[in-house]
Amino acid sequence: MRVEQYDEKKIADQLLCTETRHKAFEAVVRQYSEQLYWQVRRIVLTHEDSNDVLQNVFIKAWSHLDSFRNDSKLSTWLYRIAINESLDFMRRSKNRSSVSADAEDSGVAQMLLADEYFDGNETEAMLQEAISRLPDVQRTVFNLRYFDDMKYSEMSKILKTSEGALKASYHIAVKKISEYFKSHD
Repeated sequence: MRVEQYDEKKIADQLLCTETRHKAFEAVVRQYSEQLYWQVRRIVLTHEDSNDVLQNVFIKAWSHLDSFRNDSKLSTWLYRIAINESLDFMRRSKNRSSVSADAEDSGVAQMLLADEYFDGNETEAMLQEAISRLPDVQRTVFNLRYFDDMKYSEMSKILKTSEGALKASYHIAVKKISEYFKSHD
């Protein structure tokens, strides 16, 4: 069985052509589903909500293909959609009060440990608890840098902000996470 090599530039060009759009989008979904799922999951936290948000990411990407200018990487565009959809989901959840004050204050670790899809230990759950306490921008920058090892230059394109601001956000986030762990020894 021959495995076809994924060529982002070629796929991006095919997405812009109506004759090849469907097949190219299927390749995009296969290529990016897992990494986008984990990006969404680190913001949204639960498996079920992450799947819902990921589905919305691909729906939004499909319905806005005409707005993809192909002057940035396809992955950058998809990450931007995933992060925005995740943050929008979290804002809507808070506005509907579906996230209780208790969950925000101390329940993230317990919620993750009770989640059958979470395969981490208590330390990883505590890390997620500490991350969940960060403001949206710091949480997003920390996740992209720490978990995805993304370069600040790439983050700058996704988040549309300067590399200096991103570096500052990351270092503040690390400091807050460290303080959280010290206070929970």
